Amino acid sequence: MDNGGYKIAIASSDGIVVNNHFGRAKIFHIYHLNEDGTIKYLEKREVTPVCEYGTHDEDRLIENLKKIEDCRYLLVSKIGDKAAATAEGLGVESYEIPGIIPESIKKLHQYVMINKLFEQERK
Repeated sequence: MDNGGYKIAIASSDGIVVNNHFGRAKIFHIYHLNEDGTIKYLEKREVTPVCEYGTHDEDRLIENLKKIEDCRYLLVSKIGDKAAATAEGLGVESYEIPGIIPESIKKLHQYVMINKLFEQERK
């Protein structure tokens, strides 16, 4: 299914807007983005929030990230440094790009494509 693209996990409470802080997310909506920019919704994955009542559950952080580790990117409204570093350690890059989901995905795609151009120039 890859088709040269990748999966993106999106923290959204309503499936319309990237509007959740990673630690408070209860659902991640999973999309596939092809290199040509076409987007396909795949599924939603339920998790137990990492942050509850002012505390952070480190085991739950790892558990939730493992549920999305097949995704290359994670879009959230906010993510803490520790969670972002832990995600990156599992191969998931996180970005704070709040907004309407297709628009946020488009911004991510543009960023990825620009980075590819710079990588090619460095070679």
